[in-house]
Amino acid sequence: MALSDAEIKELAAALLKAEQDRTAIDPLSDTHPSIDMDDSYKIQLEGVRLRTGGDQGQIIGWKVGLTSKAVQQMLNVDQPDFGHLLAGSRIDEGALIDTSTMIWPRIEPEVAFELNADLKGPGVTAEDVMKATAYLIPSLEVVDSRVRDWKIKIFDTISDNASCARFVLGKTRTKPDGINTKLIGMNFFVNGNLTSTATSAAVIGNPAEAIAWLANTIAPYGHYLKAGQVVMPGSLVAMVDAKSGGAIRADFDHIGSVEAQLK
Repeated sequence: MALSDAEIKELAAALLKAEQDRTAIDPLSDTHPSIDMDDSYKIQLEGVRLRTGGDQGQIIGWKVGLTSKAVQQMLNVDQPDFGHLLAGSRIDEGALIDTSTMIWPRIEPEVAFELNADLKGPGVTAEDVMKATAYLIPSLEVVDSRVRDWKIKIFDTISDNASCARFVLGKTRTKPDGINTKLIGMNFFVNGNLTSTATSAAVIGNPAEAIAWLANTIAPYGHYLKAGQVVMPGSLVAMVDAKSGGAIRADFDHIGSVEAQLK
């Protein structure tokens, strides 16, 4: 049985309050066991409406989550999800990321895409994504769950704007011409120590495929990807805890590096 409009609004408000108070709540999938995917995206959209009417500003892009097997296994889910990137969540490279403003932040490296043309589903392909891409950008996403102890199911993270908290876009911008987006190598460093390596194929075979999935998935909701927006297609490797005092860096073949300092 679908959740009522009142329940949708109540749960979106509860997640926003949890974010503001930095106090996690019980999983929605436990407190509302009838919740389904449609309910979850309605909660997300209501939460975005509340935030964009507040201090987080406009929607400047989208994120795809749960696209690598490493992250899916870590969180015990088996399919991607999506969320919104808000202006107030963007951190300039070189600025400190204040971990005390979050509950249990984690960080992951991604190949972000900046679009120069709209992408409207259904029927969007990876080739369409590449034609609509102005730049590839090294990036980091800080994820945070407003659900207690990251004990999330797919419905919980979708409702929680795909667990998005902050994101950092590197300063370099690289045109995609001649770059095989399946084979962008990456080294991930925490406090100067190499913790993991991967290629961009870890993102469902090709991050451009993840963006095509997004464009086609949001189409039934009346949304599309717009020129000028940034899309983060998912992490190449398992996320790591974002601890105060830490230093994170991701070095990518062809498109440069991005780093962040945590306080």
